[in-house]
Amino acid sequence: MAIQKISPSGDLMFLQDRMNRVFEESLKDSGLTRSPGQFVPHVDIYEDDVSLTIKVELPGVRRDEVSLDINDGVLTISGNKPFEHEDAAESFHVIERQYGRFKRSFNLPEGFDLNHVRANFHAGVLEVVLPKAVRAKARKIPIIQEGG
Repeated sequence: MAIQKISPSGDLMFLQDRMNRVFEESLKDSGLTRSPGQFVPHVDIYEDDVSLTIKVELPGVRRDEVSLDINDGVLTISGNKPFEHEDAAESFHVIERQYGRFKRSFNLPEGFDLNHVRANFHAGVLEVVLPKAVRAKARKIPIIQEGG
């Protein structure tokens, strides 16, 4: 049996490399990979007994730059986060914030009242509330005897 030398720092570097690759692959699979200048807003989606709510983070985006459409069961949120520093006298050292056109689409399940969708934009967060369609409650129907 050969003796192997254990290198804790080498093992940590290997583990970090593996974790980085797993993280990068998960972003590729979800379609949220980012490239410089591409803005992909983050969302929270949750549901309760009466509605489905989608909250979209849109920091630095004006309400009139956002469009919300529903077509064939697909909710699409699109818009533009403008790069407002185009002064030639400015010399940037780091640009980490994302800018540009964005578009997120979500397939909506059956059972929502699409005629009563509400949208609210406050403090850089777009909140879209899709109420669930009212379903007829089960009830017993009496049978009436005719003729007697």
